[in-house]
Amino acid sequence: MNIARLAARLAVGATAAAVATAVAAAPAQAGAKQPGTRSLAAVLTADKSGFDRNARDFDVLTKAVLTVLEAKPNSPVKVLTDGTVALTAFVPNDYAFRELVRDITHARTLPSEKAAFDGVAGLGVDTVENVLLYHVVPGATIDRKAALKADGAELSTALGASVEVDVRHCWYGKQVRLVDADTSDRDARVVRYDINKGNKQIAHAVDRVLRPVDLP
Repeated sequence: MNIARLAARLAVGATAAAVATAVAAAPAQAGAKQPGTRSLAAVLTADKSGFDRNARDFDVLTKAVLTVLEAKPNSPVKVLTDGTVALTAFVPNDYAFRELVRDITHARTLPSEKAAFDGVAGLGVDTVENVLLYHVVPGATIDRKAALKADGAELSTALGASVEVDVRHCWYGKQVRLVDADTSDRDARVVRYDINKGNKQIAHAVDRVLRPVDLP
């Protein structure tokens, strides 16, 4: 499948209303410690290393978010910069984006982080925006403890489509997977929990990019 056709398949509709209807967090219990308001954008941009060989950080994701916001300052993706809004994001690490580009280009080897970003950016700003929104669950701060108890839950994303939580028992304990709209590829696994814990915005790293449509 070429990049143009893939972009057309991924360019499903996303509106700011999808975010606005879901951002209201549940009120905190009386006497409970109030969560902080450091945004996930602040966490992502704190890493100044740029594209490197560390497959476990988020250089491609950070560049994708900044690219969308530069092109569309009022994009719903902007919610990631507002730490007063509760949300949970499943953030693909650099390895995840490299795997995505290798898959859609049918390359034999993993591309570099720079090449992976270029491949993602080639899908167009609107498509990148929609894919990013598919990784954001507004209105809820879901930490590791809650995620491990959420088997079968349908999470409504900022794109409007949902992902399903699949908790599996492995030799080392429980593992959280996310079932997206693509039925023909392996589901994303959470590989790191509770990024930015203690704040209204929390993230969990995943090893695959979630796909809002079923790609061949």
